[in-house]
Amino acid sequence: MLKQERQAYILHQVNLHNKILSANLCQEMNVSEDTIRRDLLELSTNGKLVKVHGGAMSTSFSHTTAQNETIYASDSKKIIAQKAASLVKDGMFVLTTGGTTIIELARALPAGLKATFLCGSLPALFEYMQHPNIEVIVIGDKLSRNARITVGPQAISQVKAIKADLCFMGINAIDPEHGISDNDWDVVMLKKAMIQTSRHVVGLSIAEKINTIQAIHLSPVSGLHTLITDLPADHERLKPYSDKGLRLL
Repeated sequence: MLKQERQAYILHQVNLHNKILSANLCQEMNVSEDTIRRDLLELSTNGKLVKVHGGAMSTSFSHTTAQNETIYASDSKKIIAQKAASLVKDGMFVLTTGGTTIIELARALPAGLKATFLCGSLPALFEYMQHPNIEVIVIGDKLSRNARITVGPQAISQVKAIKADLCFMGINAIDPEHGISDNDWDVVMLKKAMIQTSRHVVGLSIAEKINTIQAIHLSPVSGLHTLITDLPADHERLKPYSDKGLRLL
């Protein structure tokens, strides 16, 4: 594979999943660690991604705030956000993960909404604070530099003490048989706790992440109650998920 092809693949993966691991890239492209290291360094130097220990993350995911022009598939994520925002009602306690789709959800919330949002994602917290009638509760005290979200035992303990009306979960990869998966162990542990403690769990996924698998298994699809995508609810690609009992929006 030529360098240009490798780097195009790397950029697509990092924008799609927000974070990528060097080891996975080596395996997927059958190249050496040195080759990937050089590619990541060059892409980072050119401002295309942010190189971190063990891999890289997208430029939009690395900033405290993300502008529309830096969010990958922003139009698709805005469609998802509008659908998700329609589920939030006054008085609800809403638990959310991090990620750029969650940022779009925060921006799509009605101006007069009176609800409580519980979250450990720095970029999402910033967006929730723009709504004067939303109460914001920060979860956890250990910050993941890579994911820009609080993780660890304290965050998990606080999540388990909450019985949220809704949980909006950004999906990194989902497959009808393999279930939901991710590439960050700490984030997976936090999301597991969110699924266990929430009355209604809503997965948010752009179409590109449907029928894909990441390294760390998080939950069977039955861990979700609703799946929101940028596809029409009756799209043939979503039928296996409705067959599993998920509500589709």
